[in-house]
Amino acid sequence: MALPPGVTLNWIWPFIPLTNANEYNTEQFEELLYRPLYEFGNNGPSVSVNYPLSLADAPVYTDGGKTVTMTMKGWKWSDGESVNASDVVFWLNMMEAEKANYYGYVPGLLPDNLASYSATGPDTVVLHLKSAVSSIWFTYNQLAEITPMPAAWDVTSAGATAGSGGCATDTAADKWAKCVAVFNFMTAQAKNAKTYATNPIWAVVDGPWKLSSFSTAASGPVTSFVPNPSYSGSPKPQLAQFTYYAYTDDTTEYTALKTGQLDAGYIPYQDLPPVSGSQVLPSVDPLGSGYTLSPAYAFGIEYYLINFNNPTIGPAFKQLYVRQAIQETIDQEGMVKAIQRGYGYPTSGGVPTQPTSQWVPSVQNENGGQGPYPFSISDATSLLTSHGWKEVGGVMTCETPSLCGAGVKAGTKLSFTMDYATGVAYFQSEVSVLKSDAAQAGIQINLVPQSFNTIIGEAVPCSGAKCTWQSLNFGGWNFNGPGFEPTGEPLFQTGASSNAGSYSDSTEDKLINLTHTSNSLTVFQQYATYTAEQLPFIWMPDFYTVWAVNDKLANVGFNPLATLLPEYWNFTK
Repeated sequence: MALPPGVTLNWIWPFIPLTNANEYNTEQFEELLYRPLYEFGNNGPSVSVNYPLSLADAPVYTDGGKTVTMTMKGWKWSDGESVNASDVVFWLNMMEAEKANYYGYVPGLLPDNLASYSATGPDTVVLHLKSAVSSIWFTYNQLAEITPMPAAWDVTSAGATAGSGGCATDTAADKWAKCVAVFNFMTAQAKNAKTYATNPIWAVVDGPWKLSSFSTAASGPVTSFVPNPSYSGSPKPQLAQFTYYAYTDDTTEYTALKTGQLDAGYIPYQDLPPVSGSQVLPSVDPLGSGYTLSPAYAFGIEYYLINFNNPTIGPAFKQLYVRQAIQETIDQEGMVKAIQRGYGYPTSGGVPTQPTSQWVPSVQNENGGQGPYPFSISDATSLLTSHGWKEVGGVMTCETPSLCGAGVKAGTKLSFTMDYATGVAYFQSEVSVLKSDAAQAGIQINLVPQSFNTIIGEAVPCSGAKCTWQSLNFGGWNFNGPGFEPTGEPLFQTGASSNAGSYSDSTEDKLINLTHTSNSLTVFQQYATYTAEQLPFIWMPDFYTVWAVNDKLANVGFNPLATLLPEYWNFTK
């Protein structure tokens, strides 16, 4: 199976830092080996919690939503130990000790919103919350973060006795010193990617697969899995081996697909015949015969990040009218038609519009799905000139600071650098169009190509003089962890670790918090509408991938959450 161009797997421990957080490391690598407490998605289109594939039964909410009880199923680790309540407490203790180093942490949320937690029995964990919560939100966006960790990981040195690190029984009394020591050791192991397939630490698994080989190479067969004979769940893997191949660009990947080197790969947009209207797949298969084509949607949003804390351009980004003007230079429909050949659709807010769901607010469906700010160079230009900007040498320049907005100095130019991910032909075309269209409104974008992993490493909140990046364009966000209900706390809440651009708005924070305590769809859509109107990110067109699968490989499903379950797949004669 092909990995996307430029993507290499580089983090195995399910306690993942922001610099390594992406769906390839999580849903398509770690979760094959180590199952989360609650699995989401299936071998098909579902975006719901999957209790049959989860390590615990459905959580039980009592005390008006202030107490949550989880009962483990008694599955086994490959070393014979049970996946039990202590393994859940181990993860929660690690969060208490190192929450700032976990990509899903949001101040005030897990573990800050817990009054207490404990294992009340070998297979029972009880959480007492500080206030009542929405059962949907807490299950989908808080319990979903937990991955039970085995006693074999509760160590501070290679070969140490399982559990000797003491993190699973640590407390705040010693300032979580035992967990800190375990964290430091485990982080060092996770950083040593070359040893993933040989380090005994990573051989203790509870998922359906275990590693047989691992390479850090940028191309070729990089990661192979074989069945875990101790897997407690169902179904058991039917394939003898499952291998990822890495590619530096999509042209090389497509050549491998055409020559039969892959059983599952994607067809680059430039190699697909155009589609229009309601057509999803091409009328003619560009590969001829031997493969079955399938659309693969992502339950996510596409955007590029802007850095509100950058000392040069940040004050301008903080002005809503500036963000609106930038958004109105994005010809999403034109890009979908000309670059993605019809295999896409606009992004218009913080909620995915495909696959269709109850979460989408009406404002995101306005203007043919472009939302409240459709493409218009003339409107973008008028917005800027009416707020004190004048085009000087082809670039909008603030000439009347009193109109430009707080913090925007006279002479400030609406010019910024965009680091963008390389290796994908359509992406290169998109940023070129983006730069050209923005220039028509006097907005200057300076393009800097970078690898996907490099940009992900840059995408962290910053402040002060060292806050040098201005905008990052690497794709977007799929709601497949740390949250599966598309609420805004991981991306838009003040202080969230994944809020790399440091967007901050008190009304946004309030509306997000309301979704945490109410199951009301009306409450959710108030949040979603405000987000679409406020433009914390600059929305870009989203797309779906056309996958080609060997005709002899059966029961292959592509999940919108990127949940990958190759244990369901099998070869036929």
